[in-house]
Amino acid sequence: MNPVTAYLATPLGLLAITGSEAGLSAVSFHGTEAETPTDFKAVPTCLQEAHRQLQAYFGRELREFNLAYAPAFGTDFQRQVWQALVGISYGRTASYLDVAKQLNNPKSVRAVGAANGQNPLAIVWPCHRIIGADGSLTGYAGGMHRKKWLLEFEQPTRQGGLFG
Repeated sequence: MNPVTAYLATPLGLLAITGSEAGLSAVSFHGTEAETPTDFKAVPTCLQEAHRQLQAYFGRELREFNLAYAPAFGTDFQRQVWQALVGISYGRTASYLDVAKQLNNPKSVRAVGAANGQNPLAIVWPCHRIIGADGSLTGYAGGMHRKKWLLEFEQPTRQGGLFG
């Protein structure tokens, strides 16, 4: 089963959605917000549900994803971290230390950070919900402006935004 890719226009730019009949293998930002798609192909059957759920997320109609996953890489530890990300509810945040403690390995904070940075399923496995132990924004592979946007998007009732 060769993976296929579809694209979804979002307020943050194009998302590339990759997978096969086995499941979703990657969701990543593709290009910049200023880029517009020139040739949207029909979404392959195996990606239609992921495409629909991501559209629903950006339409504020979905808070939890329910998809089959088939990441193309990942050590056992990385997969444990990525699974822990799924447990961080919409509108909530956690620190690397919180995740390390959840994995019963509080000394693995740096390894948790490294695994978080390798997350192949942006938004779906919500690595954007990881912030510093002091409440500050930390790195994000999709760019800090996207992380800030996603966190504020998930907090629609707050006035003035989370991060001023």
